[in-house]
Amino acid sequence: MMNFLDTLSEKIVRGLTLLAGIALVAMMFLACANMVLRAVWVPVQGTFELMGFLGAVVASFSLAFAQRQKSHIAVGILLARFPAPVRRAADAATHFASGLFFLLAGYETWKWATFLVDTGEVSETLGIVYYPFVFASSAGCVALSFVLLVDTLKVLTARKVQ
Repeated sequence: MMNFLDTLSEKIVRGLTLLAGIALVAMMFLACANMVLRAVWVPVQGTFELMGFLGAVVASFSLAFAQRQKSHIAVGILLARFPAPVRRAADAATHFASGLFFLLAGYETWKWATFLVDTGEVSETLGIVYYPFVFASSAGCVALSFVLLVDTLKVLTARKVQ
């Protein structure tokens, strides 16, 4: 079961990382197009809005990847002095609490996105619906939560957390 969850976690992370990369490339093209068009004609309308929406997707879809790669800052100066069982318990508790936090964050973000759908709210400059970006941010939080909860199980079953 643990292998299945770890493999599923890896596949989710790879998919979200691919989408984050595509959004990042789109941001780069949009920024370059805006600079060139600003110099020769008129700038791209709504660049600021689109960069914000795409930036939210890049950031939220990259969270789970960063957790899988252990790219986040971890402070272990105090825990390094404790015995291994205490460090494992602290790691498991930290992963579990973080997983619950991001699950709650994903749920609340999902609720906000459904509110945006219900109210029909659109962006200020372009007048486009932006709830898909909010749903995407929610999905990024839920994916991070899943990775953290799999890490919790790895620590509790004494498997190496990558």
